[in-house]
Amino acid sequence: MTVPESKRQIIASRIREARRMAGLSQGQVAKMIGLHRPSVSEMESGNRSVSAEELAELADIFDVTITWLLGEGAHQLDPHDDRLQLAARELQKLKPDDLNRLMSILASMRDQEQ
Repeated sequence: MTVPESKRQIIASRIREARRMAGLSQGQVAKMIGLHRPSVSEMESGNRSVSAEELAELADIFDVTITWLLGEGAHQLDPHDDRLQLAARELQKLKPDDLNRLMSILASMRDQEQ
């Protein structure tokens, strides 16, 4: 069974968006899931199908749900939102340990909402 082209493009754009939001390069992601960088590029362009196992690994890496990667969930972040840009600038100023602690707090808050 093949994935419809529009669904494949949604998945591709979500993978690309999640990777960028995680601050990772295609090469870093590829290494984390045991692929070559061009494979990640092909996923992000919609030219390569993504297996269920790869979706699960990507969701873990990006700290998102598989359903979000599949295009579900109406809420999407607007990268041009001034508050988001301010938050990104402030996050860049944090020490790695502080950033990791903050990410743990955010994940905990999100888990409590579900």
